[in-house]
Amino acid sequence: MKILISHPTGNANVRAIAEGLASKGVLYQFNTTIAAFPGNIWFTLGGFRPLAKFRRRNFDRILQPLTKSYPWDELGRILAKKLKLKSLVQHENGKFSVDQIYIRFDKHVAKKLLSAKKNGVTAVYAYEDGALETFKEAKKLGLICIYDLPIAYWEIGRKLMLEEAIRLPNWAKTLGGGIKDSPKKLERKREELELADIVVGPGSFVLSSLPEWAKNKKTIQSPFGSPVFIEPNYKKETNLKGISKSLRILFVGSMGQRKGLGDLFEAMKLVNNPNIELIVLGSLLAPLEFYKSEFADFKFEVGRAHSEVLTLMQSCDVFCLPSIVEGRALVMQEAMSQGLPIIITANTGGEDLVIEGKTGFLIPIRSPKAIAEKINWFYENKSYLPEMGEKAKIHAAKYTWENYAETIYDELNNENYYNTITK
Repeated sequence: MKILISHPTGNANVRAIAEGLASKGVLYQFNTTIAAFPGNIWFTLGGFRPLAKFRRRNFDRILQPLTKSYPWDELGRILAKKLKLKSLVQHENGKFSVDQIYIRFDKHVAKKLLSAKKNGVTAVYAYEDGALETFKEAKKLGLICIYDLPIAYWEIGRKLMLEEAIRLPNWAKTLGGGIKDSPKKLERKREELELADIVVGPGSFVLSSLPEWAKNKKTIQSPFGSPVFIEPNYKKETNLKGISKSLRILFVGSMGQRKGLGDLFEAMKLVNNPNIELIVLGSLLAPLEFYKSEFADFKFEVGRAHSEVLTLMQSCDVFCLPSIVEGRALVMQEAMSQGLPIIITANTGGEDLVIEGKTGFLIPIRSPKAIAEKINWFYENKSYLPEMGEKAKIHAAKYTWENYAETIYDELNNENYYNTITK
């Protein structure tokens, strides 16, 4: 088994599988756009504050000799965003839009497959929206197509989002690009899945979202890893009994109704308790004034470095993510790893993270009342927070990036599993 992996940006799960397969000696090549390694140009440029984002594209040294970069389109996108050249990054059509970059990147990778096969590659591992040309070429060459689907299949996601646009019309503008995807883009997604031999997903919600015609495909379910606990550098305000005087609820994510923020705002109105504070850290999908008009009494926190996000988490008491559609929101495990019990929906992809009443609570989607009930429960039972936070931390620690990569590798390396496809 020899695998070529491609992903334009390289997030935590991409890093984990690439590094995991490299450590097993089965990674032929990792293709991406910008890859920062100590000493290379992208790492050096990232030392300048305006270009600090480059260092977020850092990868383990084990990948350096195996990495092939196609940086210029992604550099164009970053610069266009900084210069506010909106037409260049317009959804789907802009020259440096995410969609166009994925398409061109996919074509670059596809052109390398003939040479890769001659050098022993037996499979390609690609991700949603960036796999079509790679898979087409792989099929011609008799290579296995492994498709990583990080979020629910588009048909389910689109259905739920269109329902949200009707249910909460004020929030329709925050639903993101998925609801605006063109028929051409959706057809591309369908073709990618059709060509896939194996589908990898982070949880049951994603894999259960596959359409009926794809249910017979081989699947691998492997949950994401959690960060480690970091020691807090602050002290929570407490009363003489050691219990916090107030309750701090934390939401982290893009500030839209796909993640249920509108429902959380409605829940806070139902709670109506000055001793319960809502902290929202995320990227704005509408002007801040819009959110304040929906619910004025929340504290907005701007995005920051990952380590600083973890520190903010430790200053809060409960994490809430009432998402309508996700893959598996990594931020849930991040919050748990820092000692926060959770209030989440099954559609976050993290149903297995909830040990009811011990690590948190599972609630139905579209239910501000249910969210409010759980928030009130935490307020009325604050003495349980330390114990629940510790149980959340212990449970999250069971999910590691090493296990994530190992599970996928073991399944791919299973002779019976793999050979049934190659025959």
